[in-house]
Amino acid sequence: MELTTLLGIIAGIVSIIGAMIFKHISFSVFINPAAIMVIFVGTIAAILNSFPGSKLKKIGVLFKILFTKQKLMSEQELIELMIDLSETTKKEGRLSLEKKIEDIDDAFIKKGVSMVIDGTDGDIIEEILEMEIEAMEKRHDTNASIFSSAGTYAPTLGVLGAVFGLIAAMASIDDTELMSEAIAAAFVATILGIFTGYVLWHPFAKKLKVKSQDEVHLKKMVIIGLLSLQKGDAPFMLREKLLSTLPASSQSRILSSLMEAKG
Repeated sequence: MELTTLLGIIAGIVSIIGAMIFKHISFSVFINPAAIMVIFVGTIAAILNSFPGSKLKKIGVLFKILFTKQKLMSEQELIELMIDLSETTKKEGRLSLEKKIEDIDDAFIKKGVSMVIDGTDGDIIEEILEMEIEAMEKRHDTNASIFSSAGTYAPTLGVLGAVFGLIAAMASIDDTELMSEAIAAAFVATILGIFTGYVLWHPFAKKLKVKSQDEVHLKKMVIIGLLSLQKGDAPFMLREKLLSTLPASSQSRILSSLMEAKG
């Protein structure tokens, strides 16, 4: 499970509860069907008007991504796999990779290795795989924009809810107590709009983008490794090319692990 998402939601709720306790605000003010209707139903309506049904069908999958850890190969595992493929190629030739490809679960790597085995030109391999990454990034951007759009609409709808509340307050201008309650309730919609927009929806969009960037980074490393494999680079050269894409701290850690595994 992706604990950071759960902890973030809990921390956001605690911040609201804490603020209400310190300001001696009754929790009963949140029992406001009108505010809830405007914010949540209004946001859903805005999203339905913004995206086609084919995109919104994936919303359940997106929430799953937000609350579960990515099942991606680690950078070290990828480097180890590429070194193994390179060593096999050097010893037994490219065609020997056919028996290795059966053990590879990642479809992207498998496609690339298949092209290397077939003797496909490096430029063509790079072009095909880069196009696949680009298409994936566009899909991910669209998915993230569902949440970022919700984050944009919700605070504005909060203002709309506040206006409704103020209208109700003005209608009770002769009753001071009733009017004060209506004014207090008016700002509940604003609170809900800002909270959902800037604590939930915008951060959810950001997290999806970060997860996408991690996946893109690994795929870019795969391309570098495959091109090195296609050129016939020595395993140590392939290793150095892949390590160069990582921060210095990661390079040292992974290199040490690789040396230990060898020795």
